[in-house]
Amino acid sequence: MGNIRARRRALVKWAFYAMLLWLGLGGIQGCASRPTGLGADSSGRELVTDSDEPEARKRARIRLELAVGYFEQGQTTVALDELKQSLAADPGYSEAYSLRGLIYMRLNDYGVAEESFKKALALRPEDPNVVHNLGWLVCQQARYAQAQQYFLQALSNPRYLERAKTYRAEGLCQVRAGQLEDGERSLLKSYELDAGNPVTAYNLASLLFQRGDFQRALFYVRRLNNSELANAESLWLGIKVERRLENRDAMNQLAAQLTKRFPQSPQASAYQRGAFDE
Repeated sequence: MGNIRARRRALVKWAFYAMLLWLGLGGIQGCASRPTGLGADSSGRELVTDSDEPEARKRARIRLELAVGYFEQGQTTVALDELKQSLAADPGYSEAYSLRGLIYMRLNDYGVAEESFKKALALRPEDPNVVHNLGWLVCQQARYAQAQQYFLQALSNPRYLERAKTYRAEGLCQVRAGQLEDGERSLLKSYELDAGNPVTAYNLASLLFQRGDFQRALFYVRRLNNSELANAESLWLGIKVERRLENRDAMNQLAAQLTKRFPQSPQASAYQRGAFDE
């Protein structure tokens, strides 16, 4: 039982650290950029144009753009200071509260993060991006049933354009909860919508490998490792899949890449030790 739990934790760990880049958590670019043109955003609200953006909102938006830049550079304290000034200029700016939630989630202060997301949602009811973030937040706290409700709520919005992101998060959360069949279905839906996302490909391949479906795992991990997004984790998974299928030449080729490109990685060390069950 302990080994199974350890594998499940490892399955999610790789994706967690890449989440802001590849899972699309929160749509940082979306909340930082000023909407232009006519039409509606993914939550169904009409976009703001230059002619109807109040001066206070303009000041708040500029501060928010600065906060996003600092956040992406890892300067969390400076980002929070810019957010304070953004909200001082416009206390009703939901995007600022949404970014505040993302920052505090990174800091593992889940209470403040949840409060921030719920404030953003109060200002923009039913915003699917914020609902998505709440789902991932409560998943981190093992509140899996509640997380599932949030994901379903986001996906039920007919105007929501980032469904692959939410199916991906839903699948990772289901795997974390031990719901492997449900997790596979969700990850497959995400992959159908966004086949180029490495988090989806890796976790789908890893889940299939864990369930002993090595041939299907091979399809997803090979596509990932043949792209520029391959990393030590995906190469190591590929090595283990090829080994299980007795593809010795392919295994050796991946091993050569792993030891050459990532010689100091834990995965390279595991390969050198022959620790294929790690």
